[in-house]
Amino acid sequence: MPPTATYSDVPARLDRLPWSAFHRLVVTALGITWILDGLEVTLAGSVAAALQTSPRLQLTAEQVGLTGSAYLAGAVLGALLFGHLTDRLGRKKLFNVTLGVYLVATALTAFSWDFYSFLFFRFLTGAGIGGEYSAINSAIQELIPARLRGRVDLAINGSFWLGAAVGALVSVWLLDPTLIGPDLGWRLAFGSGAVLGLFILYLRRFLPESPRWLMIHGRPDEARRIIEEIEARVMASGRATLPRIEPSLALGEPHRVTMVSVARTLLRLYPGRTTLGLVLMASQAFVYNAIFFTYALVLTKFYGVPADRVGLHILPFAVGNFLGPLLLGPLFDTLGRKTMIAATYGLAGLLLAVTGWMFSAGLLDATTQTLMWSVVFFFASAAASAAYLTVGECFPLEIRALAIALFYAFGTLLGGVGGPWLFGVLIASGNRDEIVWGYLLGAGLMVIAAAVELRLGVSAECKSLEDVAPPLSAFR
Repeated sequence: MPPTATYSDVPARLDRLPWSAFHRLVVTALGITWILDGLEVTLAGSVAAALQTSPRLQLTAEQVGLTGSAYLAGAVLGALLFGHLTDRLGRKKLFNVTLGVYLVATALTAFSWDFYSFLFFRFLTGAGIGGEYSAINSAIQELIPARLRGRVDLAINGSFWLGAAVGALVSVWLLDPTLIGPDLGWRLAFGSGAVLGLFILYLRRFLPESPRWLMIHGRPDEARRIIEEIEARVMASGRATLPRIEPSLALGEPHRVTMVSVARTLLRLYPGRTTLGLVLMASQAFVYNAIFFTYALVLTKFYGVPADRVGLHILPFAVGNFLGPLLLGPLFDTLGRKTMIAATYGLAGLLLAVTGWMFSAGLLDATTQTLMWSVVFFFASAAASAAYLTVGECFPLEIRALAIALFYAFGTLLGGVGGPWLFGVLIASGNRDEIVWGYLLGAGLMVIAAAVELRLGVSAECKSLEDVAPPLSAFR
Protein backbone atom coordinates (compact mmCIF):
# COMPACT_ATOMS: atom_id res chain seq x y z
CA MET A 1 0.00 0.00 0.00
CA PRO A 2 1.18 3.58 -0.63
CA PRO A 3 2.94 5.08 2.40
CA THR A 4 0.65 8.17 2.34
CA ALA A 5 -2.51 6.11 2.66
CA THR A 6 -4.71 6.03 5.74
CA TYR A 7 -6.48 2.79 6.48
CA SER A 8 -10.14 2.63 7.41
CA ASP A 9 -12.19 -0.19 8.89
CA VAL A 10 -15.51 1.72 8.71
CA PRO A 11 -17.06 -0.29 5.82
CA ALA A 12 -16.04 -3.64 7.33
CA ARG A 13 -17.39 -2.71 10.77
CA LEU A 14 -20.73 -1.64 9.30
CA ASP A 15 -21.04 -4.76 7.15
CA ARG A 16 -20.24 -7.19 9.98
CA LEU A 17 -23.09 -5.96 12.19
CA PRO A 18 -26.00 -8.33 12.85
CA TRP A 19 -29.51 -7.08 12.19
CA SER A 20 -30.56 -5.03 15.21
CA ALA A 21 -32.88 -2.39 16.63
CA PHE A 22 -30.59 0.25 15.12
CA HIS A 23 -31.24 -1.05 11.61
CA ARG A 24 -34.96 -1.16 12.29
CA LEU A 25 -34.77 2.51 13.28
CA VAL A 26 -32.97 3.31 10.01
CA VAL A 27 -35.63 1.49 8.02
CA THR A 28 -38.46 3.22 9.88
CA ALA A 29 -37.15 6.79 10.03
CA LEU A 30 -35.74 6.87 6.50
CA GLY A 31 -37.79 4.26 4.68
CA ILE A 32 -41.04 5.89 5.74
CA THR A 33 -40.28 8.53 3.11
CA TRP A 34 -41.53 6.14 0.49
CA ILE A 35 -44.72 5.61 2.45
CA LEU A 36 -45.10 9.38 2.41
CA ASP A 37 -44.51 9.54 -1.34
CA GLY A 38 -46.96 6.70 -1.91
CA LEU A 39 -49.58 8.52 0.14
CA GLU A 40 -48.92 11.71 -1.81
CA VAL A 41 -49.09 10.17 -5.28
CA THR A 42 -52.11 8.00 -4.50
CA LEU A 43 -54.07 10.89 -3.08
CA ALA A 44 -53.24 12.91 -6.20
CA GLY A 45 -54.46 10.04 -8.38
CA SER A 46 -57.53 9.28 -6.29
CA VAL A 47 -58.69 12.89 -6.15
CA ALA A 48 -58.23 13.39 -9.91
CA ALA A 49 -61.94 13.09 -10.58
CA ALA A 50 -62.81 15.18 -7.51
CA LEU A 51 -60.52 17.96 -8.78
CA GLN A 52 -62.55 18.07 -11.97
CA THR A 53 -65.80 18.57 -10.04
CA SER A 54 -64.38 20.85 -7.32
CA PRO A 55 -66.33 24.14 -7.29
CA ARG A 56 -63.07 26.11 -6.99
CA LEU A 57 -60.71 24.21 -9.32
CA GLN A 58 -62.79 22.39 -11.99
CA LEU A 59 -59.74 20.90 -13.70
CA THR A 60 -59.93 19.22 -17.09
CA ALA A 61 -58.46 15.74 -17.69
CA GLU A 62 -55.51 17.35 -19.46
CA GLN A 63 -54.92 19.73 -16.53
CA VAL A 64 -54.95 16.78 -14.12
CA GLY A 65 -52.23 15.18 -16.25
CA LEU A 66 -50.26 18.44 -16.21
CA THR A 67 -50.32 18.60 -12.41
CA GLY A 68 -48.82 15.10 -12.37
CA SER A 69 -46.11 16.26 -14.73
CA ALA A 70 -45.47 19.35 -12.56
CA TYR A 71 -44.99 17.13 -9.50
CA LEU A 72 -42.45 15.05 -11.40
CA ALA A 73 -40.67 18.09 -12.82
CA GLY A 74 -40.29 19.44 -9.30
CA ALA A 75 -38.97 16.08 -8.16
CA VAL A 76 -36.34 16.18 -10.91
CA LEU A 77 -35.05 19.63 -10.00
CA GLY A 78 -35.23 18.88 -6.28
CA ALA A 79 -33.27 15.68 -6.72
CA LEU A 80 -30.49 17.48 -8.62
CA LEU A 81 -30.19 20.37 -6.17
CA PHE A 82 -30.46 18.38 -2.96
CA GLY A 83 -28.47 15.45 -4.32
CA HIS A 84 -25.47 17.72 -4.87
CA LEU A 85 -25.88 19.22 -1.40
CA THR A 86 -26.22 15.77 0.19
CA ASP A 87 -22.80 14.71 -1.10
CA ARG A 88 -21.31 18.03 -0.09
CA LEU A 89 -22.89 18.70 3.33
CA GLY A 90 -23.85 15.25 4.56
CA ARG A 91 -26.78 12.83 4.59
CA LYS A 92 -28.30 13.84 7.93
CA LYS A 93 -28.55 17.57 7.27
CA LEU A 94 -30.22 17.14 3.91
CA PHE A 95 -32.77 14.48 4.75
CA ASN A 96 -34.16 16.92 7.33
CA VAL A 97 -34.14 19.87 4.91
CA THR A 98 -35.88 17.95 2.14
CA LEU A 99 -38.54 16.72 4.52
CA GLY A 100 -39.14 20.32 5.62
CA VAL A 101 -39.66 21.41 2.00
CA TYR A 102 -42.19 18.64 1.53
CA LEU A 103 -44.07 19.50 4.74
CA VAL A 104 -44.56 23.16 3.81
CA ALA A 105 -45.44 22.49 0.17
CA THR A 106 -48.01 19.76 0.76
CA ALA A 107 -49.68 21.86 3.46
CA LEU A 108 -49.92 24.75 0.99
CA THR A 109 -51.44 22.43 -1.62
CA ALA A 110 -54.44 21.99 0.65
CA PHE A 111 -55.09 25.75 0.35
CA SER A 112 -54.89 25.97 -3.47
CA TRP A 113 -57.43 28.39 -4.95
CA ASP A 114 -57.11 27.75 -8.70
CA PHE A 115 -55.35 25.56 -11.27
CA TYR A 116 -52.12 27.59 -11.28
CA SER A 117 -51.69 27.69 -7.52
CA PHE A 118 -52.37 23.95 -7.35
CA LEU A 119 -49.82 23.36 -10.13
CA PHE A 120 -47.16 25.43 -8.34
CA PHE A 121 -47.62 23.78 -4.96
CA ARG A 122 -47.51 20.33 -6.53
CA PHE A 123 -44.22 21.34 -8.14
CA LEU A 124 -42.77 22.34 -4.75
CA THR A 125 -44.03 19.13 -3.14
CA GLY A 126 -42.27 17.15 -5.84
CA ALA A 127 -39.05 19.09 -5.18
CA GLY A 128 -39.08 17.95 -1.57
CA ILE A 129 -39.75 14.33 -2.46
CA GLY A 130 -37.10 14.36 -5.19
CA GLY A 131 -34.54 15.59 -2.69
CA GLU A 132 -35.58 12.81 -0.33
CA TYR A 133 -34.81 10.17 -2.96
CA SER A 134 -31.12 11.03 -3.15
CA ALA A 135 -30.53 11.84 0.54
CA ILE A 136 -32.41 8.79 1.83
CA ASN A 137 -31.27 6.15 -0.66
CA SER A 138 -27.61 7.03 -0.13
CA ALA A 139 -27.94 6.97 3.68
CA ILE A 140 -29.81 3.66 3.73
CA GLN A 141 -27.35 1.85 1.49
CA GLU A 142 -24.41 3.11 3.55
CA LEU A 143 -25.88 1.93 6.87
CA ILE A 144 -27.27 -1.53 5.93
CA PRO A 145 -24.90 -4.57 5.98
CA ALA A 146 -23.87 -5.79 2.51
CA ARG A 147 -25.43 -9.24 2.85
CA LEU A 148 -28.88 -7.67 3.40
CA ARG A 149 -28.63 -4.56 1.25
CA GLY A 150 -30.63 -5.87 -1.71
CA ARG A 151 -33.69 -7.14 0.15
CA VAL A 152 -33.79 -4.20 2.57
CA ASP A 153 -33.43 -1.62 -0.19
CA LEU A 154 -36.17 -3.25 -2.27
CA ALA A 155 -38.51 -3.59 0.69
CA ILE A 156 -37.98 0.06 1.64
CA ASN A 157 -38.57 1.32 -1.89
CA GLY A 158 -41.57 -0.97 -2.15
CA SER A 159 -43.04 0.54 1.01
CA PHE A 160 -44.16 3.36 -1.28
CA TRP A 161 -47.18 1.16 -1.76
CA LEU A 162 -48.02 0.99 1.92
CA GLY A 163 -48.52 4.73 1.63
CA ALA A 164 -50.52 4.12 -1.52
CA ALA A 165 -52.78 1.69 0.33
CA VAL A 166 -53.29 4.19 3.17
CA GLY A 167 -53.99 6.92 0.62
CA ALA A 168 -56.52 4.72 -1.14
CA LEU A 169 -58.39 4.01 2.09
CA VAL A 170 -58.28 7.61 3.26
CA SER A 171 -59.51 8.88 -0.10
CA VAL A 172 -62.63 6.69 0.05
CA TRP A 173 -63.68 8.46 3.24
CA LEU A 174 -62.50 11.95 2.30
CA LEU A 175 -64.16 11.89 -1.12
CA ASP A 176 -67.50 10.52 0.03
CA PRO A 177 -69.93 13.37 -0.80
CA THR A 178 -72.30 12.27 1.96
CA LEU A 179 -69.61 12.87 4.60
CA ILE A 180 -67.46 15.78 3.39
CA GLY A 181 -68.12 18.57 0.91
CA PRO A 182 -66.67 18.24 -2.62
CA ASP A 183 -64.25 21.14 -2.13
CA LEU A 184 -63.04 20.08 1.32
CA GLY A 185 -62.24 16.36 0.98
CA TRP A 186 -59.31 16.73 -1.42
CA ARG A 187 -57.87 19.55 0.73
CA LEU A 188 -57.93 17.34 3.82
CA ALA A 189 -56.31 14.57 1.75
CA PHE A 190 -53.22 16.67 1.05
CA GLY A 191 -53.14 18.11 4.56
CA SER A 192 -52.88 14.59 6.00
CA GLY A 193 -49.45 14.18 4.33
CA ALA A 194 -48.08 17.12 6.32
CA VAL A 195 -49.22 15.52 9.58
CA LEU A 196 -47.40 12.28 8.79
CA GLY A 197 -44.31 14.25 7.81
CA LEU A 198 -44.09 15.81 11.28
CA PHE A 199 -43.91 12.34 12.83
CA ILE A 200 -41.07 11.37 10.48
CA LEU A 201 -39.16 14.53 11.36
CA TYR A 202 -39.27 13.51 15.02
CA LEU A 203 -37.90 10.00 14.33
CA ARG A 204 -34.96 11.31 12.33
CA ARG A 205 -33.57 13.10 15.37
CA PHE A 206 -32.24 9.72 16.55
CA LEU A 207 -30.26 8.87 13.41
CA PRO A 208 -26.50 9.56 13.05
CA GLU A 209 -24.58 10.90 10.10
CA SER A 210 -23.34 8.20 7.72
CA PRO A 211 -19.90 7.02 8.97
CA ARG A 212 -18.97 6.26 5.36
CA TRP A 213 -19.62 9.88 4.38
CA LEU A 214 -17.52 11.12 7.32
CA MET A 215 -14.76 8.65 6.39
CA ILE A 216 -14.17 10.11 2.92
CA HIS A 217 -14.54 13.73 4.07
CA GLY A 218 -11.50 13.71 6.34
CA ARG A 219 -13.42 13.20 9.59
CA PRO A 220 -12.25 9.74 10.75
CA ASP A 221 -12.60 10.49 14.48
CA GLU A 222 -16.31 11.31 14.10
CA ALA A 223 -16.82 8.23 11.95
CA ARG A 224 -15.12 6.06 14.57
CA ARG A 225 -17.20 7.56 17.39
CA ILE A 226 -20.46 6.90 15.57
CA ILE A 227 -19.43 3.35 14.70
CA GLU A 228 -18.60 2.69 18.35
CA GLU A 229 -21.99 4.06 19.43
CA ILE A 230 -23.79 1.84 16.91
CA GLU A 231 -21.81 -1.21 18.01
CA ALA A 232 -22.57 -0.45 21.65
CA ARG A 233 -26.29 -0.31 20.87
CA VAL A 234 -26.08 -3.64 19.04
CA MET A 235 -24.13 -5.33 21.84
CA ALA A 236 -26.50 -3.95 24.48
CA SER A 237 -29.31 -5.87 22.82
CA GLY A 238 -27.60 -9.14 23.75
CA ARG A 239 -25.87 -9.91 20.45
CA ALA A 240 -22.88 -12.26 20.25
CA THR A 241 -19.35 -10.89 20.10
CA LEU A 242 -18.61 -9.17 16.81
CA PRO A 243 -16.02 -10.87 14.58
CA ARG A 244 -12.57 -9.31 14.51
CA ILE A 245 -11.66 -7.26 11.44
CA GLU A 246 -8.60 -5.37 10.23
CA PRO A 247 -8.58 -1.99 8.47
CA SER A 248 -8.41 -2.82 4.78
CA LEU A 249 -9.56 0.25 2.82
CA ALA A 250 -6.65 2.52 1.86
CA LEU A 251 -7.66 6.16 1.40
CA GLY A 252 -5.73 9.17 0.17
CA GLU A 253 -6.67 12.84 0.37
CA PRO A 254 -10.41 13.57 0.16
CA HIS A 255 -11.55 13.83 -3.46
CA ARG A 256 -12.85 17.25 -4.49
CA VAL A 257 -16.01 16.65 -6.50
CA THR A 258 -16.50 18.87 -9.54
CA MET A 259 -18.78 18.59 -12.54
CA VAL A 260 -15.73 17.54 -14.57
CA SER A 261 -14.88 14.71 -12.13
CA VAL A 262 -18.53 13.60 -12.06
CA ALA A 263 -18.67 13.52 -15.85
CA ARG A 264 -15.36 11.66 -16.00
CA THR A 265 -16.57 9.08 -13.49
CA LEU A 266 -19.88 8.45 -15.25
CA LEU A 267 -18.75 8.60 -18.85
CA ARG A 268 -15.15 7.34 -18.78
CA LEU A 269 -14.79 5.21 -15.67
CA TYR A 270 -18.25 3.59 -15.68
CA PRO A 271 -19.88 4.11 -19.13
CA GLY A 272 -21.66 0.73 -19.06
CA ARG A 273 -23.17 1.36 -15.63
CA THR A 274 -24.23 4.84 -16.75
CA THR A 275 -26.08 3.42 -19.75
CA LEU A 276 -27.66 0.74 -17.58
CA GLY A 277 -28.85 3.23 -14.97
CA LEU A 278 -30.47 5.50 -17.54
CA VAL A 279 -32.31 2.65 -19.24
CA LEU A 280 -33.58 1.11 -16.00
CA MET A 281 -34.74 4.44 -14.55
CA ALA A 282 -36.34 5.80 -17.73
CA SER A 283 -38.32 2.68 -18.59
CA GLN A 284 -39.83 2.18 -15.14
CA ALA A 285 -40.50 5.93 -14.79
CA PHE A 286 -42.57 5.98 -17.98
CA VAL A 287 -44.61 2.92 -17.05
CA TYR A 288 -45.30 3.96 -13.49
CA ASN A 289 -45.94 7.65 -13.91
CA ALA A 290 -47.97 7.34 -17.10
CA ILE A 291 -50.27 4.63 -15.80
CA PHE A 292 -50.58 5.42 -12.12
CA PHE A 293 -51.15 9.17 -12.40
CA THR A 294 -54.06 8.54 -14.81
CA TYR A 295 -55.44 5.27 -13.40
CA ALA A 296 -58.33 7.06 -11.70
CA LEU A 297 -59.29 8.65 -15.02
CA VAL A 298 -59.46 5.22 -16.69
CA LEU A 299 -61.67 3.86 -13.92
CA THR A 300 -64.09 6.77 -14.01
CA LYS A 301 -64.22 7.31 -17.79
CA PHE A 302 -64.28 3.75 -19.12
CA TYR A 303 -65.74 1.77 -16.23
CA GLY A 304 -68.03 4.34 -14.63
CA VAL A 305 -66.43 4.04 -11.18
CA PRO A 306 -67.64 6.93 -8.92
CA ALA A 307 -64.88 9.30 -7.83
CA ASP A 308 -65.35 8.40 -4.16
CA ARG A 309 -64.88 4.67 -4.92
CA VAL A 310 -61.64 4.92 -6.88
CA GLY A 311 -59.59 4.24 -3.75
CA LEU A 312 -61.14 0.79 -3.36
CA HIS A 313 -59.68 -0.20 -6.74
CA ILE A 314 -56.28 1.34 -6.03
CA LEU A 315 -56.01 -0.57 -2.73
CA PRO A 316 -55.47 -4.09 -4.21
CA PHE A 317 -53.23 -2.53 -6.85
CA ALA A 318 -51.10 -1.05 -4.04
CA VAL A 319 -50.99 -4.38 -2.20
CA GLY A 320 -49.63 -6.16 -5.29
CA ASN A 321 -46.98 -3.47 -5.70
CA PHE A 322 -45.86 -3.79 -2.08
CA LEU A 323 -45.74 -7.60 -2.07
CA GLY A 324 -43.53 -7.72 -5.18
CA PRO A 325 -40.37 -6.16 -3.64
CA LEU A 326 -41.10 -7.71 -0.24
CA LEU A 327 -41.41 -11.31 -1.47
CA LEU A 328 -38.93 -11.15 -4.34
CA GLY A 329 -36.34 -9.02 -2.51
CA PRO A 330 -34.39 -11.88 -0.87
CA LEU A 331 -33.81 -13.41 -4.32
CA PHE A 332 -31.84 -10.32 -5.34
CA ASP A 333 -29.29 -11.26 -2.65
CA THR A 334 -29.27 -15.01 -3.48
CA LEU A 335 -30.00 -15.54 -7.18
CA GLY A 336 -28.28 -12.24 -7.90
CA ARG A 337 -28.96 -8.79 -9.29
CA LYS A 338 -28.66 -9.54 -13.02
CA THR A 339 -30.97 -12.55 -12.99
CA MET A 340 -33.70 -10.92 -10.92
CA ILE A 341 -33.62 -7.46 -12.49
CA ALA A 342 -33.83 -8.88 -15.99
CA ALA A 343 -36.62 -11.27 -14.97
CA THR A 344 -38.77 -8.64 -13.27
CA TYR A 345 -38.42 -6.08 -16.05
CA GLY A 346 -39.12 -8.68 -18.75
CA LEU A 347 -42.16 -10.21 -17.05
CA ALA A 348 -43.62 -6.80 -16.27
CA GLY A 349 -43.28 -5.74 -19.91
CA LEU A 350 -44.88 -8.88 -21.33
CA LEU A 351 -47.78 -8.81 -18.87
CA LEU A 352 -48.33 -5.11 -19.55
CA ALA A 353 -48.66 -5.81 -23.27
CA VAL A 354 -51.23 -8.55 -22.61
CA THR A 355 -53.21 -6.28 -20.28
CA GLY A 356 -53.22 -3.46 -22.85
CA TRP A 357 -54.58 -5.80 -25.52
CA MET A 358 -57.33 -7.05 -23.19
CA PHE A 359 -58.29 -3.45 -22.36
CA SER A 360 -58.45 -2.52 -26.05
CA ALA A 361 -60.58 -5.60 -26.83
CA GLY A 362 -63.07 -4.72 -24.10
CA LEU A 363 -62.40 -7.94 -22.18
CA LEU A 364 -61.97 -6.24 -18.80
CA ASP A 365 -64.23 -4.57 -16.28
CA ALA A 366 -63.17 -2.41 -13.33
CA THR A 367 -62.47 -5.45 -11.15
CA THR A 368 -60.51 -7.50 -13.68
CA GLN A 369 -58.62 -4.40 -14.85
CA THR A 370 -57.50 -3.86 -11.25
CA LEU A 371 -56.55 -7.54 -10.93
CA MET A 372 -54.44 -7.46 -14.09
CA TRP A 373 -52.66 -4.26 -13.04
CA SER A 374 -51.94 -5.83 -9.65
CA VAL A 375 -50.21 -8.80 -11.32
CA VAL A 376 -48.26 -6.60 -13.76
CA PHE A 377 -46.98 -4.32 -11.04
CA PHE A 378 -46.14 -7.13 -8.65
CA PHE A 379 -43.12 -7.59 -10.93
CA ALA A 380 -42.80 -3.95 -12.10
CA SER A 381 -42.57 -2.73 -8.50
CA ALA A 382 -39.63 -5.02 -7.75
CA ALA A 383 -38.03 -3.91 -11.01
CA ALA A 384 -38.44 -0.21 -10.24
CA SER A 385 -37.06 -0.64 -6.71
CA ALA A 386 -34.08 -2.50 -8.17
CA ALA A 387 -33.36 0.46 -10.46
CA TYR A 388 -32.81 2.69 -7.41
CA LEU A 389 -30.70 -0.05 -5.82
CA THR A 390 -28.54 -0.27 -8.94
CA VAL A 391 -27.77 3.43 -9.35
CA GLY A 392 -27.06 3.76 -5.62
CA GLU A 393 -24.58 0.93 -5.19
CA CYS A 394 -22.75 1.01 -8.54
CA PHE A 395 -21.01 4.40 -8.22
CA PRO A 396 -18.35 5.77 -5.84
CA LEU A 397 -19.24 7.06 -2.38
CA GLU A 398 -18.21 10.66 -3.14
CA ILE A 399 -20.94 11.05 -5.78
CA ARG A 400 -23.50 8.49 -4.58
CA ALA A 401 -26.31 10.92 -3.74
CA LEU A 402 -25.67 13.01 -6.85
CA ALA A 403 -25.58 9.88 -9.00
CA ILE A 404 -28.94 8.78 -7.63
CA ALA A 405 -30.28 12.28 -8.31
CA LEU A 406 -28.86 12.43 -11.84
CA PHE A 407 -30.26 9.06 -12.85
CA TYR A 408 -33.59 9.78 -11.25
CA ALA A 409 -33.70 13.18 -12.96
CA PHE A 410 -32.67 12.06 -16.43
CA GLY A 411 -34.69 8.86 -16.19
CA THR A 412 -37.78 10.81 -15.17
CA LEU A 413 -37.24 13.47 -17.84
CA LEU A 414 -36.78 10.82 -20.51
CA GLY A 415 -39.56 8.51 -19.39
CA GLY A 416 -41.73 10.12 -16.78
CA VAL A 417 -42.58 13.81 -17.06
CA GLY A 418 -44.43 13.55 -20.35
CA GLY A 419 -46.13 10.27 -19.52
CA PRO A 420 -49.02 11.56 -17.39
CA TRP A 421 -49.72 14.33 -19.90
CA LEU A 422 -49.60 11.87 -22.84
CA PHE A 423 -51.99 9.44 -21.19
CA GLY A 424 -54.24 12.30 -20.09
CA VAL A 425 -54.60 13.31 -23.74
CA LEU A 426 -55.15 9.70 -24.87
CA ILE A 427 -57.79 9.10 -22.21
CA ALA A 428 -59.54 12.38 -23.05
CA SER A 429 -59.94 11.08 -26.62
CA GLY A 430 -62.16 8.27 -25.32
CA ASN A 431 -60.63 5.84 -27.83
CA ARG A 432 -59.36 2.57 -26.33
CA ASP A 433 -57.28 1.78 -29.42
CA GLU A 434 -55.30 5.00 -29.00
CA ILE A 435 -54.69 4.37 -25.31
CA VAL A 436 -53.37 0.85 -25.89
CA TRP A 437 -50.49 2.27 -27.95
CA GLY A 438 -49.32 4.03 -24.83
CA TYR A 439 -49.43 0.74 -22.91
CA LEU A 440 -47.51 -1.06 -25.65
CA LEU A 441 -44.86 1.66 -25.63
CA GLY A 442 -44.35 1.12 -21.91
CA ALA A 443 -44.21 -2.65 -22.37
CA GLY A 444 -41.56 -2.32 -25.05
CA LEU A 445 -39.40 -0.10 -22.85
CA MET A 446 -39.50 -2.64 -20.01
CA VAL A 447 -38.47 -5.54 -22.28
CA ILE A 448 -35.60 -3.46 -23.70
CA ALA A 449 -34.46 -2.68 -20.15
CA ALA A 450 -34.40 -6.42 -19.34
CA ALA A 451 -32.12 -7.05 -22.32
CA VAL A 452 -29.78 -4.20 -21.32
CA GLU A 453 -29.56 -5.59 -17.77
CA LEU A 454 -28.48 -8.99 -19.10
CA ARG A 455 -25.76 -7.30 -21.12
CA LEU A 456 -24.50 -4.61 -18.71
CA GLY A 457 -25.76 -5.64 -15.25
CA VAL A 458 -23.43 -5.64 -12.22
CA SER A 459 -23.20 -8.60 -9.82
CA ALA A 460 -23.25 -6.52 -6.61
CA GLU A 461 -25.04 -9.00 -4.34
CA CYS A 462 -23.50 -9.41 -0.86
CA LYS A 463 -20.51 -7.21 -1.75
CA SER A 464 -19.33 -4.19 0.20
CA LEU A 465 -20.18 -0.91 -1.50
CA GLU A 466 -16.46 -0.15 -1.69
CA ASP A 467 -15.84 -3.41 -3.56
CA VAL A 468 -18.59 -2.68 -6.08
CA ALA A 469 -17.32 0.87 -6.67
CA PRO A 470 -14.14 1.98 -4.85
CA PRO A 471 -14.18 5.56 -3.48
CA LEU A 472 -12.57 8.12 -5.77
CA SER A 473 -10.13 8.88 -2.95
CA ALA A 474 -9.13 5.20 -2.57
CA PHE A 475 -5.75 3.86 -3.69
CA ARG A 476 -6.34 1.24 -6.38
